[in-house]
Amino acid sequence: MPTENHIRDEICRIGESLHRRGYTVGSAGNISARLADGFLITPTDACLGFLDPASLAKLDHDGRQVAGDRASKTIELHRAVYGARPDVGGIVHTHSTNLVALSMLPDVNREDVLPPITPYFVMKVGHVPMIPYRRPGDPAVVDLVLAHAAAVRAVLLERLGPLVWHDSVSAASFALEELEETAKLWLMLRDVRPPGLSQAQIDDIKHTFKVAY
Repeated sequence: MPTENHIRDEICRIGESLHRRGYTVGSAGNISARLADGFLITPTDACLGFLDPASLAKLDHDGRQVAGDRASKTIELHRAVYGARPDVGGIVHTHSTNLVALSMLPDVNREDVLPPITPYFVMKVGHVPMIPYRRPGDPAVVDLVLAHAAAVRAVLLERLGPLVWHDSVSAASFALEELEETAKLWLMLRDVRPPGLSQAQIDDIKHTFKVAY
């Protein structure tokens, strides 16, 4: 497992990259990581573009803060996902523009917000259900996300944006970027409504690249 200092630097590097490229703005969004002795998460109201490794909030396994600035209010949601998925090492949440826009369309498929229109979406993201709107920090969202956590690696929080988990912060960020770019493509092509990949094409991807979908 990477050292805590390595993970602190990774969170800050990913945060700066996402902010610089417009995946998040202002103080929106948060990033967390699992440690051997607890968790790291970005501080409340922190800008992901200007994170300080030493100021990241550190919590023990029970969610008690032991160091750093005050933890993001989403920590209980993150801890719940980690509890449900022992394979998860990092979680990224942003308010990415195209995904927030997608969540507000009246005809969005709430069970699976995007069709499989590209092979990399199938390989890197997979199915993405939408979580009904709850205010930021509402504890009710935890159970809504946990209802899907075992089967997917991302959900779309209605009017708030994606929550993506993977084996590391970097991998979660890469999946989030693929998800946002697929949403951008889909919104660009809404008038055309191109078909998704066929089941045979999806099966070929799954077999060739050993991925689940």
